[in-house]
Amino acid sequence: MSSNKDAITASMIMAMKRRGEKIAALTAYDATFARLEDEAGIDIILVGDSLGMVIQGHADTIPVTIDDVIYHTRACSRGVKRALLVADMPFMSFQASIEQALVNAGRCLKEGGAGAVKLEGGEHIAETVRRLVEVGIPVMGHIGMRPQMVNIYGGYRIQGRKSEQAERIIRDAEAIQEAGAFSIVLEKIPRGLTADITSRLKIPTIGIAAGPDCDGQILVNYDLFGLADQFNFKFVRRYLEMARDVRDAVSKWSEDIRSGGFPNDDESFE
Repeated sequence: MSSNKDAITASMIMAMKRRGEKIAALTAYDATFARLEDEAGIDIILVGDSLGMVIQGHADTIPVTIDDVIYHTRACSRGVKRALLVADMPFMSFQASIEQALVNAGRCLKEGGAGAVKLEGGEHIAETVRRLVEVGIPVMGHIGMRPQMVNIYGGYRIQGRKSEQAERIIRDAEAIQEAGAFSIVLEKIPRGLTADITSRLKIPTIGIAAGPDCDGQILVNYDLFGLADQFNFKFVRRYLEMARDVRDAVSKWSEDIRSGGFPNDDESFE
């Protein structure tokens, strides 16, 4: 990421909550989209392990490796000047040991150019978060519905409807904050629980399918742009229909080639 003096840092994200400013976050996986999102004024660009689904075509995020994330983070870093670039730590890149987490998170910053990393988990990874922060790696937490737990949940199911689940998620949030995280993603939990956690925490909450009461919101950019139209999530508001437009453009170009309409004389090298 650029050393631009105006670049957003983790401490600046925390200050936004104190000032009551909403935080806009979005995923990116390549330099072009990262540049466009950055120029549009996004605060946080997350290189999500969702790349396993929207880029690699997997059914879930489990197959994504740390090398995959570093590759895409490095690409995005070339397009980002202002936003905080966050690398998502994929499944089994940090769970085996604190040492493993330190090495892989360090690679995200040193090789990928990230300004922070994101880890899924609550109380059980609090010590890992603490050690990362101690060595100078800013950490974003992620609790509620955790996609890396899809095989335990049996699908992408809302979490926190039952009182014992809600209490556990609150404990997770408080543990991650206490460990030193600068923000925390709340995914697919009831609105009342979102509001409760957001009011309890001093660090910002970033919601996805968690209602409007978070300090900020995040979406997968392919959902926002209508590129991943094979997925139809109720919580997604599409601002473009790019999948349709791409199909139309390719179809028209193919027709022009077959009819002899492309290229014309003006589009030749002569």
